[in-house]
Amino acid sequence: MNIIMWIVIILGGILGIAVTLGTVAGMVGVIFYKVYRKMRYGISLYD
Repeated sequence: MNIIMWIVIILGGILGIAVTLGTVAGMVGVIFYKVYRKMRYGISLYD
């Protein structure tokens, strides 16, 4: 393979990992935020 193909493969892998980590961090953040609201204000976890 030529060098440009390797660069595209590496950049695609990095982008895929970054998107996955961002999605997971967002989900964890939403869960913690919902638990915080439940404990602090008594709001349902489903709202």
